Amino acid sequence: MSMPPLASGPEGPPALGPLLDTVLEALTDGTRARGGPLPTGGPEAVAARVRDAVGDPLPEDGDPGALYALVRAVAEGSADPAHPLCAAHLHCPPLAVATAADLAASTLNPSLDSWDQAPAASALEALVTQALAALVTGTADAPADALVTTGGTESNQLALLLAREARRGIRLIHGANAHHSLPRAAWLLGLPEPASVPAPTGTLDPAALDETLTRLPGPHLVAATAGTTDAGLIDPLPEIAALCARHRARLHIDAAYGGGLLFSDRHRHKLRGLDAADTVTLDLHKLGWQPVAAGLLTVRTPHDLTALHHHADYLNADDDTEAGLPDLLTRSPRTTRRPDILKIAVTLKTLGRRGLGQLVDQVCETATEFADLVDRHPRFQLYGRPTLSTVVFRPRAAPDDTVAAVRRTLLTDGSAVIGRARLDGRLWLKVTLLNPRTGQGDLAALLNLVEGTTPR
Repeated sequence: MSMPPLASGPEGPPALGPLLDTVLEALTDGTRARGGPLPTGGPEAVAARVRDAVGDPLPEDGDPGALYALVRAVAEGSADPAHPLCAAHLHCPPLAVATAADLAASTLNPSLDSWDQAPAASALEALVTQALAALVTGTADAPADALVTTGGTESNQLALLLAREARRGIRLIHGANAHHSLPRAAWLLGLPEPASVPAPTGTLDPAALDETLTRLPGPHLVAATAGTTDAGLIDPLPEIAALCARHRARLHIDAAYGGGLLFSDRHRHKLRGLDAADTVTLDLHKLGWQPVAAGLLTVRTPHDLTALHHHADYLNADDDTEAGLPDLLTRSPRTTRRPDILKIAVTLKTLGRRGLGQLVDQVCETATEFADLVDRHPRFQLYGRPTLSTVVFRPRAAPDDTVAAVRRTLLTDGSAVIGRARLDGRLWLKVTLLNPRTGQGDLAALLNLVEGTTPR
């Protein structure tokens, strides 16, 4: 048996060339076989096709055709976020340049748990995270910093961990509209039972927050949201920040979705008050068009990061650190960590803030166009004007079980991928538009599909 080639080193690029050709062919063939935004038939049919393609997942002897067969099978059976009728979740179509950079990251395979495993990647991460932290705080002079995470769930959990270590006995106060990862993180970290503040209009009520901060003994951690999962709404950040200052509460803002507005000259004003937060969650695999994962947690006071300090002599020996080798264990609770910063850095450098801002503007405009279509249609009810790129609507007078059935029918047919949200006690359909290439014809086709599937 000949030794299989490695991805890096002198033999890497010549070996990767034909393999990449195979991957691209399999992606093309699988996408063509799928024919739409989602595979047809539902979970059982998809699982059966995968079983047929895989056969024995651990054969005695290898199959040189496995790369083509499995990539094709996964491509055929995937939801395609680049398809204009795939618009259910905060699941973006990644930029080609970011995906190419991610290939380089996988090929070089740095591990950001010690400098000697990732010399250049660790230096790149320091540069880019500080630049993004400055974007959040609004000034390059501030000593803010940011950590690379796997996404909003890890970022929110880290924010609560840093708050707990900064103020022992701290209690989380969050809006009823908050992401589920926040109260879950409080449970995981052994914090007191969180307090939920009403969000009667879909955003946190400042008056109710003031009452809660006055009534409950501190210290407090207030978690606000800039871009709710259900409707893409933004809490009144300036008012919340002022209340936190008055009550001496720590402030975390979950801007996993809405943080991308920072790139846009047209929409950045919606994030006024973000710079007052002690910590901010960002997800660039949403309004940043990165392959998963590309999360960040920005920290206004870098001293808070000392809470993450951990010593392992083989990774960050004291004498190595004193000699100038960076201590990467203070940058994450994870040990082995891939260089997700490379794709982010390549994207920022290739498109610039203005280029990313144009993509943000485009999807927000597309959402407005779709909301207009819904609003003009006699058979549909619009929940509200979009703040970001999410549009929530429902067939007029349809019961919740009909709304749910319409969505599942489209999923089973593989014709459209739309989400669901429960708001004001009713079930709504949700369209999250993250594809900057989606056009008016696509929007009309999506609405026609929903109408055609809804019983009269």
